Amino acid sequence: MRVAVVDVGTNSTRLLVAEIDADGRVEELYRESQVTRLGAGVDATGTLADQSISRVFATLDEYRRRIDELAPSDAIAVLTSAVRDASNGAAFLEQVRDRYGLDARTIDGDEEAQLTFIGATSQRPRDDQTNLLVVDIGGGSTELVLGRGHEMRFHVSTQSGVVRQTERHLHSDPPQHDELVDLADEVRAIITAAVPKAELAAAEAGIAVAGTATACAAIALELEPYDPDRVEGYVLDQATFELLLARLADMTVAARRDVVGLHPDRAPTIVAGVVILLEVIQAFGLNRITVSEHDILRGGGLRRAGVV
Repeated sequence: MRVAVVDVGTNSTRLLVAEIDADGRVEELYRESQVTRLGAGVDATGTLADQSISRVFATLDEYRRRIDELAPSDAIAVLTSAVRDASNGAAFLEQVRDRYGLDARTIDGDEEAQLTFIGATSQRPRDDQTNLLVVDIGGGSTELVLGRGHEMRFHVSTQSGVVRQTERHLHSDPPQHDELVDLADEVRAIITAAVPKAELAAAEAGIAVAGTATACAAIALELEPYDPDRVEGYVLDQATFELLLARLADMTVAARRDVVGLHPDRAPTIVAGVVILLEVIQAFGLNRITVSEHDILRGGGLRRAGVV
């Protein structure tokens, strides 16, 4: 089955077109990500701004043309944190359906976590009994999922994300030390409140998906241009994250745009992303984490194809 999946997130809008067979094997035909910042200002105003909506629609115009070229049998869209939180989210969803002919729906944090776990573990052996943490840092929320093999046993969607925490805390350019401390303190408190101590102690290994993790891997590898094959499976340790944070937080946004491996559009939010990822691995007692390209897009495709 050929399926197209669009993920309309708080910070980026992404597309995957893939062939998925009955055994769950995935052949990616096309993948693209654009930073569209749909959630800009939502934490403060509670609404999606017209300018943000226009950026998403411009990207969806391009994606619709690509989908038509590849002619999948099904085309779906999942809308996440910013749309969930916004008072005009339902109206935006209807526009996405009507304008682009996508089977679009807003998913809650639980389903977002489920699809992320499905995607991240899709290539792992089903009998793998490692207690695995999957981390998906988005623009408005971070999904934390624990499980073994392909089975989840705990998941939570937390109100911490790169756009939300940047807007709340990082008002200087470059950010001040006390701003970084306040950001880290808030994220730590969110994780502590959301995850029982027994679950924090249970993780034996971790997989990080989405833009923060893949950007960190690309910076560490000095990738220019971006190479998903080299990013997939790359291992980052706590010391590397700490060095990345020190380096990036000492730069202005303009200077970060020139960092090799970092997409310029991620420069405003990457510092918050690294802080969140550091707080997650420390909270779960992990000193390293594996980066994966396999995320909610793949999970959504596998579920739509009926193989999970």
